[in-house]
Amino acid sequence: MKHNFFQGWLNSTAKEARQVGALTWRSTLGVPWALGEPSWLAGPIESALVKAMPLAIVAGCAIGIVIWIHVRETLVRVAGPGAAMYLPQGLALAVVVELAPLSAGLMAAGRSGASLAAELAAMRVSEQLDALGVLGRDPAKVLVAPRITALMIALPLLTGVIALAALGSAGLAESMSGGLTHTRFWDEAWRVVRLRDLLPSLGKTVVFGWLVAILACFHGIHAGEGTEGVGRAATRGVVSGIVGVLLANVVLVKLIQMLLPN
Repeated sequence: MKHNFFQGWLNSTAKEARQVGALTWRSTLGVPWALGEPSWLAGPIESALVKAMPLAIVAGCAIGIVIWIHVRETLVRVAGPGAAMYLPQGLALAVVVELAPLSAGLMAAGRSGASLAAELAAMRVSEQLDALGVLGRDPAKVLVAPRITALMIALPLLTGVIALAALGSAGLAESMSGGLTHTRFWDEAWRVVRLRDLLPSLGKTVVFGWLVAILACFHGIHAGEGTEGVGRAATRGVVSGIVGVLLANVVLVKLIQMLLPN
């Protein structure tokens, strides 16, 4: 019985992997087409970028203030009050290199992952995807590719918003606490951030956006019947997106270190 269960699970996993691979191939090939069709991109970009902007600002401010509280207290306790002058540099590197890209990826997985999966699942339940096939239109091209493109464009911009909000809130907190002035804080923060730190971080978010959109759209397209199928697709889209972003981040960090050693 255990052997049959394992064999069935293995066959199911292999089938799903082939389906994901096929969707990834067809939709990724449709990205250049989507870039040339602004009308198909407008809606997904508004959903992925414009409507996510308030959440990105709030998340960035929260990250900046919380990290400022913890890091400043630790620096002062370990090395004395004078060590607080190094706070902007450490905070800037942490936010730009890791916290902002990862936060943007997880935010997209939670927000856009659920939205994309539920949207396509509803289209599956209402047979709109079947209608596209009858008309000779490939859903991977006309539906998935614009959504992939939108997230690949939106995530680097959201990362920048999160980073600026985090550093701005931390700088404001520092100046209000009687430490460095806001101007001095920004000067010290950007002194250590190099282009080789910034570009790979933004590049990671392009991969995050591509991955989140692929996984969410896959679960939406292959949703079950009824409202329960839509809900289950949304849940799977979020979970798979979060896991995908976390695993991809580990791989990409190591790859960046290998390709761009200090």
